[in-house]
Amino acid sequence: MAEYTSLEKVRLQKIEELRAQGVEPYPTRAERTHTSAQAIAEFDSAEKDNREVKVTLAGRIRASRAMGKITFAHIEDGSGKIQLFLRINELTKERVDFFNRLLDHGDFIQASGVMFRTKAGEVTLHVHDFKLLAKAVTPLPADKDVTQEDGSVIRYAALESPELRARQRYADLAVNPDVRENFRKRAKLIKSLRAFLDEHDFLEVETPILQPIYGGAAARPFTTHHNELDQDMFLRISFELYLKRLLVGNLERVYEIGRDFRNEGVSFKHNPEFTQLEFYWAYADYLQVMELTEQMVAYAAEKVAGSTTVKFGEHELDFKPPWKRVEMRVGILETSGIDIAEHTTAADLLQAIKTKLPHAAPDPKSTRGKLIDFLVSEFLEPTLIQPTFLYNYPRDISPLAKSMPDDPLTVERFEGYAAGFELCNAFTELNDPLDQE
Repeated sequence: MAEYTSLEKVRLQKIEELRAQGVEPYPTRAERTHTSAQAIAEFDSAEKDNREVKVTLAGRIRASRAMGKITFAHIEDGSGKIQLFLRINELTKERVDFFNRLLDHGDFIQASGVMFRTKAGEVTLHVHDFKLLAKAVTPLPADKDVTQEDGSVIRYAALESPELRARQRYADLAVNPDVRENFRKRAKLIKSLRAFLDEHDFLEVETPILQPIYGGAAARPFTTHHNELDQDMFLRISFELYLKRLLVGNLERVYEIGRDFRNEGVSFKHNPEFTQLEFYWAYADYLQVMELTEQMVAYAAEKVAGSTTVKFGEHELDFKPPWKRVEMRVGILETSGIDIAEHTTAADLLQAIKTKLPHAAPDPKSTRGKLIDFLVSEFLEPTLIQPTFLYNYPRDISPLAKSMPDDPLTVERFEGYAAGFELCNAFTELNDPLDQE
């Protein structure tokens, strides 16, 4: 049996008392005519015509304040908070006492009445009836919003612990409106990416998540077992191989948005389970894909943020095309002082790093490509703040990309960066089957 806290025990006693009074703490039916935001908007519209607005709202009690014959409270639903005004004239003393004594912060209620504006100017529901919808046993993390003279809001006792927020995301969502807004923005982002690709004649498809042979990226897979086939299977690490097969089948533009799984480390840049968009475009090279990508991201920014200029941390990023383009060799030279074209072997490049960058610590067993990747991540990547395409990569870390016509050691590949983060990766596909083999 669970060990209840003292607060939970008090609430459990209230549940028993409610049932003793014939009140079901978890009724089957709920009614609602408006969200809180809709009720406020309708009242704002009707106020100038002196028109009465009757509504039934539902939400979670977030605050309450008993003041003799009246009680003020706030409930919150998915669209925001709204104030309730309860008075014994309409509800009777017994009903107001019931509200104050047996209902707690976190309980879900239904409230019906007439909208009005208080002397303080707050749009409020004058409650004529209410009903308990669900009694909360465990209290939510406490929070308190205080409005300053300049109109800004300071939140006290907010749920801020990163570990608690990650482990109890429902509590994070319940008390942090900005987190709920992030969920909505993410949904709009996915929708806008779909719309852009659909408008450009790409076909959305679904490829297998369980695969007999994983591929399409350099990563360690999650392994599982198919009992009926008595066969080990892998959670996909990429959509790539299956999407390419669709191109072979003459579907010339395809994309998928879905989950990939990589059984590797966790950091603020990587997660073992993540959502990825991957698209393939026949008869196009990496230069055309660069243009399409910057157009797509700018389109998504407009749809989600209303502008191609987006605030991220301390940076203001402008995703308006065209993005800056930096050839990898030039970028490494400018940030590290090493010209990788002058060092064609791993040993030669490692010696150059030791000589010019004595504080750097690359793996001495690295290939030339891995050493170049080290220079990018340590010196070049942190400088790529505004949206930038870094292009022309070493072949030995890009095995499925096509080499430059005049440079077999370099491939036609790019990665897009913003705020020092990698956003995307693409290349002109290697389509020589013997070379691939």
